[in-house]
Amino acid sequence: MLCKKEFSDSSTLTRHTLSHSGENPFKCMMCEKAFGQSLNLKRHELSHTGEKPFKCKLCKKAFNQSSHLTTHKWSHTGEKLFK
Repeated sequence: MLCKKEFSDSSTLTRHTLSHSGENPFKCMMCEKAFGQSLNLKRHELSHTGEKPFKCKLCKKAFNQSSHLTTHKWSHTGEKLFK
């Protein structure tokens, strides 16, 4: 046993097990960088495509990661409009 975490489904357990093994089976076709989770690969691939799917509702500025949009929202004084 590597840790005491428990999961309700086998796919989540499998994904978590990769964090212990260091295995990175999800590889970028453009630069060969590898990731342990497919979601992280998809996020990385946006850096190659230039796609910016996360758009600010106030100023229409776009970002390739949702966390960057969240940080940007603080630049607007009417941040409560986003809730």
